[in-house]
Amino acid sequence: MTGDKRRYILHIDMNAFYCSVHAAEQPDMYKGKPTGVAGSVELRKGILVTSSYEARARGVRTGMTVRQAMALCPDLILIAPDFDLYRKYSRAFMRIAGNYTPMLEAVSIDECYLDVTGSGQFGTPLEIAETIRRRVREELSLPCSIGVAPNKLLAKMASDMRKPDAVTVLRRRDVPALLWGKPCQTLFGIGSKTADKLKRLNIRTIGELAAADEGMLTAKFGIYGAWMKRAAHGIDDSPVQPLSEAAKSIGHTTTLPADLTEREQYRRVLLNLADQTTRRLRRQGLMCSTVQIAIRDPAMRTITRAAGLTAPTDAADAVYKEACRLMDHHWREGDPVRLLGITLQGLSPKKETAVQLDLFSYEESPRREKLVQTMDRLRDKFGEAAVLTAGMLSDDPSALIRNKKIRGTSLEKDFLRGEDPEAGMPD
Repeated sequence: MTGDKRRYILHIDMNAFYCSVHAAEQPDMYKGKPTGVAGSVELRKGILVTSSYEARARGVRTGMTVRQAMALCPDLILIAPDFDLYRKYSRAFMRIAGNYTPMLEAVSIDECYLDVTGSGQFGTPLEIAETIRRRVREELSLPCSIGVAPNKLLAKMASDMRKPDAVTVLRRRDVPALLWGKPCQTLFGIGSKTADKLKRLNIRTIGELAAADEGMLTAKFGIYGAWMKRAAHGIDDSPVQPLSEAAKSIGHTTTLPADLTEREQYRRVLLNLADQTTRRLRRQGLMCSTVQIAIRDPAMRTITRAAGLTAPTDAADAVYKEACRLMDHHWREGDPVRLLGITLQGLSPKKETAVQLDLFSYEESPRREKLVQTMDRLRDKFGEAAVLTAGMLSDDPSALIRNKKIRGTSLEKDFLRGEDPEAGMPD
């Protein structure tokens, strides 16, 4: 995809999605009120996953502890998460969006990109965006912000400019006036650590980044440096990739109801994450060759670390062993952990992947695989808790990862591929 061809891209961002869904389902209880979705609601503990705009007006923010949020907003209404409900509404709003183009890329449970370049029969890109926004509001009672732009980067930036419930157009010629005066970190794709490195180079704004020497940026940041300069000029050639294309990674993260500090505590979480990610891997007939973990602390600092496996696998124990090794190597026991995640990368179809069998266990491998297949079928039919290994038998918060109703991640997209056996379509 080159930058010469004119494209029209929409980015749809559902506003305060989880809280908005609850307000749509039970307007008498939640509409127009300060609400927050959090774990351990009854105990008034845990972390706020999201908050309504009424709560945000009182200073409540995602990632706060419930105690902090309640101190700022004593009348905050806390709601237990219901990911089955969120998935139902996610499928519904993406089905509306998909009426206007088959080129739909789901980024997460509450946002997607649309390429409407070839959708002129439905009107101009702006008219299509307004139609989708209106239909989502009228049919689902949900607010959404939509960015209209010539590429994905600017469409994402545009959808963030006006919230909630608005359509914003951002053209490349608008970039100098609207973006160049803003800090580098406001450019989508640049995190706080990169922004700090840019500051040390006396590059503080997007405009200064646009004017920076590309050779210097490449020397300091590699190909990412060249990307940053192009992005600062509003250039992005990345295509919209429909979900039907093969997954490049499979990941699952969980924000923990309380900070964990002990190795055995977070190892139980990693065990459940390894179990759930490899379940999804096997469901799609894939194997992975790389394991990545994500760790976030109470200050919302996140690190990711990855390592290649000696052989491709779809087994939970192999993924769990590597995740524990990475965790032990890169995280000091006693330091608090607020979020953990495992992402499986280097995916390949199992039928096409050569696996070298161990000399001492090759006879056992077929029996082990048959046992895993039987366990998967039982769990598909009777639920995730139907068959568990001894290490998963606990009543600590990590066990909640298996509960698809109250635990989930905004990045999980299997239910949109139709590969989630528990995902029913909404009425």
